[in-house]
Amino acid sequence: MYRICFVCTGNICRSPTAEGVMRALVGEAGLAHRLELDSAGTSGWHAGELPDPRTIATARRRGVALTHRARQLVAADIDRFDRLLAMDATHVRGIAPIVGNRGGDKIALLRAFDPDAPPGAEVEDPYYGGQRGFDEVYDQCVAACRGLLATVRAERGW
Repeated sequence: MYRICFVCTGNICRSPTAEGVMRALVGEAGLAHRLELDSAGTSGWHAGELPDPRTIATARRRGVALTHRARQLVAADIDRFDRLLAMDATHVRGIAPIVGNRGGDKIALLRAFDPDAPPGAEVEDPYYGGQRGFDEVYDQCVAACRGLLATVRAERGW
């Protein structure tokens, strides 16, 4: 089983979107039995909450159901997951102290897997913006998750 965790700040917008998109792509590829997917936040502000209603609505319009409950990234996640995919550089910095010297190579920006994204591209936080931001996040997650799935399949020989 290969395990991936998507990480943002509160685990109510970007990371649950990425998790839901990846879950849909993995299901379409018939690989659900090979991948474990989750998401978490660098903070526990929204622990136990469903994703932001705008996040849920955006995914629903695209045929993806988001039922994840927000949680905070914990030290045990470092050993549990093979990859920790951050939405932006602040999340990379937030994960680093938890990781310490136990797997910094597991951390990457999600958009690093989007072949059309520039180096260092981030998934911008849509929380304080309008609907357009949520649509952009969804589209960025689709492009990056397609690349991520292709990368994992190539690495694992699937």
